[in-house]
Amino acid sequence: SSIDIERLVREDLIMSQSLALQDAIIHGPSTGNGPLGILNTSGIGSGVINTNGGALTWAAIVGLEKEVAIDNALMGNLQYLTNSKVRSSAKQIVRDAGSGLFLWGSGYGQSGGDGFPLNGYKCAVTNAVPSTNVKGSSGAVCSSLIFGNFGDLMVGQWGGLVITANPYALDLSGQVRVTMNAYYDVDVRRASSFAACNDITTT
Repeated sequence: SSIDIERLVREDLIMSQSLALQDAIIHGPSTGNGPLGILNTSGIGSGVINTNGGALTWAAIVGLEKEVAIDNALMGNLQYLTNSKVRSSAKQIVRDAGSGLFLWGSGYGQSGGDGFPLNGYKCAVTNAVPSTNVKGSSGAVCSSLIFGNFGDLMVGQWGGLVITANPYALDLSGQVRVTMNAYYDVDVRRASSFAACNDITTT
């Protein structure tokens, strides 16, 4: 069957835009003007594993919940957010010596399913969450884990997605340049609604 090339190009553009928006929401752009993102927002709670980073622990997971709770912000759309490396590690690390439970899937009444896999809360996973943080002498092998009320994360969009086919820019080669423009801003409405641990060593 024939491939709908226009639809394919549109989907690729939208996917690229979605990935860029994810990056902006989580940690902001690396250069130029743009949103700070959750991780670069001043005032969010902080969880620390060790001077040079270390493996994820039950105490670190619960500690992020505590950071939000002591600021009276434990309400709303509460969940964790991390990357696939942390999820993979958490599935292999036991919660303690006697329970037989692993960190991932140790929610209240859970048997390992993805419904409420961390400390009784949902955990979304995206590789837009950094996995190359540096802590002390760790090297660029540390990942982030975020916990908070995602209802306090505001994403504003001005206008819709504008796709433009430009037949002139590459006319000498007989090509058409297709671009897409979208305008967003991201704001953490209440910094105390979030906490993050950025020194989880992962491979």
